[in-house]
Amino acid sequence: MKANYHTHTARCHHAIGKDEDYVKSAIAAGFDELGFSDHTPWRYDSDFVSHMRMRLDKFQDYKQSVLALKEKYRNQISVKLGLEVEYFPQYMGWLRDFLKQEQVDYIIFGNHYYLSDEKRVYFGTACVDEHYLELYCEQCIEGMESGLYSYLCHPELFMRACPRFDERCEAIAYRICEAAKRLDIPLEYNLAGAAYNEINHVYEYPHPRFWEIAREVGNTAIIGSDAHHYEDLRNPYYWDKAQHYLDEVLQIKRIECLECNGF
Repeated sequence: MKANYHTHTARCHHAIGKDEDYVKSAIAAGFDELGFSDHTPWRYDSDFVSHMRMRLDKFQDYKQSVLALKEKYRNQISVKLGLEVEYFPQYMGWLRDFLKQEQVDYIIFGNHYYLSDEKRVYFGTACVDEHYLELYCEQCIEGMESGLYSYLCHPELFMRACPRFDERCEAIAYRICEAAKRLDIPLEYNLAGAAYNEINHVYEYPHPRFWEIAREVGNTAIIGSDAHHYEDLRNPYYWDKAQHYLDEVLQIKRIECLECNGF
């Protein structure tokens, strides 16, 4: 089975294309299941407005669009309603109620911001500081321990900030991988990051040393397109390359299909 559960929409302000174009591309690429997982809205306690996620008043449009596509293409592909969600402790009570009320199929864990994006501390730059590198690790583990998330997206996001995979990064990687192993949570091999690495001749995420550690610890992997354009799903280059690397080179256990049982 070929499935992707990391798919964004234009509602997050940094993706391109109509929702239906993503479904058509997934069908053309031979996917059996496509999960939409746009950046979740939050009901903030402040008047903060995020420019990298859908607004709360856009969620119903998102939901109805995904459900309509699920019905329209039911004989060609399975479509799931998901979200990419951070771990913001002060809002988790609201989130649990929201996921249940809206009958969301699954969520994936994108650990982008410290405590809340209201604070504007983005781990992808802040982790150059050892203090935030530690906080990134702690928040990853606390989020996974919540039991809400189907998998951890781009687990080595901290490498966006770190100039090299040094002993600090090694220690953090082991702790994240060991927690994911203990909690039986897959780690995502992120294709948007793989494309960025290759185009820019860098190793941020996915990082080969991180995945060597994941193999050593005995983690489970899942490939995520992190699609921000519908053509990201149609091009097989990075998917096939990731599948070969995980299956043949690392020989790490890989899952292809999530159990999307809702909340």
